[in-house]
Amino acid sequence: MSMPATISEGVRARVGARGFSAYVAAAVARQLERDALDDALARMEVEHGPVDEADVDRVLAKLAGR
Repeated sequence: MSMPATISEGVRARVGARGFSAYVAAAVARQLERDALDDALARMEVEHGPVDEADVDRVLAKLAGR
């Protein structure tokens, strides 16, 4: 599979031709981390049930110092 020209042109515009591979490698690494996190969350939801959104709101508020 090849990368669409508009994407590769956008990368080159941001980092230049010499930084292309490193930029793409970092982007792929971030996506793999996100995929692993999604997999872990899905396993946890199967084991423990869905997340209570009210609990999430309380945690986020606590983290924000509210």
